[in-house]
Amino acid sequence: MSAGPANPSDLLHAQALTGRCTTHVQALAGSKLKLHPALFAPLAAMRAAAASDGIALEPVSAFRDFDHQLAIWNAKFRGERVLLGRDGAPLRPRPQTEPGLIEAILLWSALPGASRHHWGTDLDVIDRSGLAAGAQPQLTRAEFAIDGPFARLEAWLSAHCEQFGFFRPYDRDRGGVQPEPWHLSFAELAEPALEALTLEVLREALSGVDLAGSASVLEKLPEIHARYVRGVARA
Repeated sequence: MSAGPANPSDLLHAQALTGRCTTHVQALAGSKLKLHPALFAPLAAMRAAAASDGIALEPVSAFRDFDHQLAIWNAKFRGERVLLGRDGAPLRPRPQTEPGLIEAILLWSALPGASRHHWGTDLDVIDRSGLAAGAQPQLTRAEFAIDGPFARLEAWLSAHCEQFGFFRPYDRDRGGVQPEPWHLSFAELAEPALEALTLEVLREALSGVDLAGSASVLEKLPEIHARYVRGVARA
């Protein structure tokens, strides 16, 4: 399915950049996942190329709206979901201060309004053929390690994803989001979106929102924007 050349104009307004509308995304054929339609053709081509090498490349997460990201944030802040440390293992004990909680959450989960998944340009992928029957992917670095079920996918993406316009924004630890080898971004749209998601746009999106720890978040927002939004690999 082709949607023509990539056109970022429909996702560069504040509502789309911060996940507060869905006008810039459509459902993938045969899936509940949504992406910007400009990704349909390059994603299909990449999946076909991977399949020819024996890899069942499958997206398992794509567009995520503001409210979904807000629910994740609040649940982690309030102790209703597990926090992970830099090694990807459950963080024990939990931080006892708001700044500590915020930093721990941001290692693996974006602030609502600041997730690249809001744009419809980013997706998380697995190799379905690498899983045992009935097993569910966890999206951990161990799965992409040399002895993990997605080791072949890791090597294949390193060699080939850029040929289809994708790159991995969380390729290494830059002092912000931890490395996520499963996370792909479509450069032609994601790069303009990153430039458009300014500190002011993010601050406006969070205004009046029932965000756990909001006072501390807003105080730290310039640092959060610099470290966790802009502190990524560039295509």
